[in-house]
Amino acid sequence: MAAPVDCDLQGAAPRQAPGAPEGPARVLCDWGSSRLRAFLMLGGTLAERREGPGIGQLAQDSPAEALARVLAPWRTQQRLERIVLCGMAGSRNGLAEVPYVRAPATAAQWLAGAAAVRCGEDLLTLVPGIQAQNFRDVADVMRGEETQIFGALSLEPSLASGRQMMVLPGTHSKWVEVRDGRIARLQTYFTGELFDLLSTRSSLLRVGAAPEPDEDAFDVGLRNATRFDLAANLFEVRSAQLIEARSAGWARSLLSGLLIGAEVQSMLALRGAAGAPLTLIGDASLTVRYLRALISYGTDAHRLDGDRCVLAGLHAAAEFQES
Repeated sequence: MAAPVDCDLQGAAPRQAPGAPEGPARVLCDWGSSRLRAFLMLGGTLAERREGPGIGQLAQDSPAEALARVLAPWRTQQRLERIVLCGMAGSRNGLAEVPYVRAPATAAQWLAGAAAVRCGEDLLTLVPGIQAQNFRDVADVMRGEETQIFGALSLEPSLASGRQMMVLPGTHSKWVEVRDGRIARLQTYFTGELFDLLSTRSSLLRVGAAPEPDEDAFDVGLRNATRFDLAANLFEVRSAQLIEARSAGWARSLLSGLLIGAEVQSMLALRGAAGAPLTLIGDASLTVRYLRALISYGTDAHRLDGDRCVLAGLHAAAEFQES
């Protein structure tokens, strides 16, 4: 790991408040574009979690200030011995830019690319992202998903054998080919961000509280995704509300089905991507929808909890730096 670089952190809280309990604590953070998830680990056990804004949502605070605010309650009780972060924390808009590790990459090669960043009194470890060619032979990147993938391989070693396809739904969904434990290729889909833009800033849906999902509407979207291209399908989200008196919840779920269906159909048809066992990694609310899409198109997938995988990957990074 390279020598520490400085990070501007204004108003950092003391490392340990008077009267705080003795003993070190480890903080593991997954900081994406949409949210920050911070996990307090005591003695290797998850003690508490906190959330904050994503790197892409920061307005007035710097990344260092936003991180300090999230961690402040823990500092009054514990000495934060090690803080490890993955995701957009290591991007050019984050705490400090950490160069991508080029694929094909093993877990050891990925961990060797970690950077030490000093923020006030804290020495942070930022793990790198991965750069790889996609299935169209165009450069592609990810930050954060690689931590979940290598965490999944450590949790289920059988996934490190042969050819596997990892599917990680999110703001920018990733389909990642893993060969014998090495990240080989990846394909990014703009699905999550596109859903957010179309559901909040377009004429398709009115801005407001998100209603409950409608599974029937989602299935209609999946079916329509096989019949017409996405641009031809989208306006039904609006016209169904105007002409058929469909609810906003129905229309929102239709939009979700159309977008996820288009992504899954595209990837399953992509030359060189088919044939490998599929593993879905992420939040249950998203992976269950992707699983529904996959099953409707005649395939299946194994599901893993995203938090559990990212914690395993971040724990490996912390152990690597301490060894």
